[in-house]
Amino acid sequence: MAGFRWPLAAVPAGVMTIGAFGLPDTPNSLIERGYFVQGKAMLERIRGTKDVDAEYHDMVEANIMSKTVQHPFRNILQRRYRPQLVMAIAIPFFQQFTGINAIMFYAPVLFKTIGFGNNASLLSAVITGLVNVLATVVSIVTVDKYGRRFLFIEGGIQMAISHIVVAILLAAKLGTTGEGDLSKGYSVLVVFVVCVFVSALAWSWGPLGWLVPSEIFPLEIRSAGQSINVSMNLLFTFVIAQAFLAMLCHFKFGIFLFFAGWVVIMTVFIYFFLPETKNVPIEEMTRVWREHPFWGKIVPAEEQPLRPVEVEMKTENLVGNI
Repeated sequence: MAGFRWPLAAVPAGVMTIGAFGLPDTPNSLIERGYFVQGKAMLERIRGTKDVDAEYHDMVEANIMSKTVQHPFRNILQRRYRPQLVMAIAIPFFQQFTGINAIMFYAPVLFKTIGFGNNASLLSAVITGLVNVLATVVSIVTVDKYGRRFLFIEGGIQMAISHIVVAILLAAKLGTTGEGDLSKGYSVLVVFVVCVFVSALAWSWGPLGWLVPSEIFPLEIRSAGQSINVSMNLLFTFVIAQAFLAMLCHFKFGIFLFFAGWVVIMTVFIYFFLPETKNVPIEEMTRVWREHPFWGKIVPAEEQPLRPVEVEMKTENLVGNI
């Protein structure tokens, strides 16, 4: 078994390691480290135009402001950052309560429980893993075309329906006792619906659960916001991983209804509380929250921005200190 696990883990890890060497620096990262010329050049490359002066000045201004911040964890508790703090906690929480990690962690156990043999269980887990990878590509291609909210909401609806369908299929054959056998055709149908669920997660809550938090934190609180986001994600991953087997034994098919309920809640949450962040520069993200029907009542009025001349002067001072 150990000989099987090593290549299974080493191949994706190797691909990620090699691919990391080809990752370019972001304009924000370059500017933050004092490489202003390279940062502007990278911004022009990303936008496909030389007309990036306004956005570049916004980035420099945000970087200047971030350097004056000394307590990001204290600052993120301020009223002006309340939307970002809520999202840093809610999005990773909801991401884990979709039920995806429970399914992916225990797919062999799950499929064996619903009637598959040992080898078929492993094969079913491999199938769901492949579906996960392929559907993630769909997200990469469509996220900037259709927007974050659309994929969140569509994926949520698809996942909720999938959970309910699986629960109905299992309840009809296994009942509340969890005892009985599924025919081959019935088992294949269950796996198909699970794959429909996995695909929905892979082009919505899976990647967007990481993408959206990375977009919404201003530079002055980004370290604190990302730390909270990752910590919440790992915490609830641990909770679900520890609790799933006991929940499966007690809830039987009801485990899918449990997760379906959470998916409905998170979809409603996104509909009412998450603004669209597509094509919105990080430096202008505060404006999005101020224009939101709910968060606009909480986020204070916009502060007076630095004038372009002040930005240029501060930029020159920063360059001179490198």
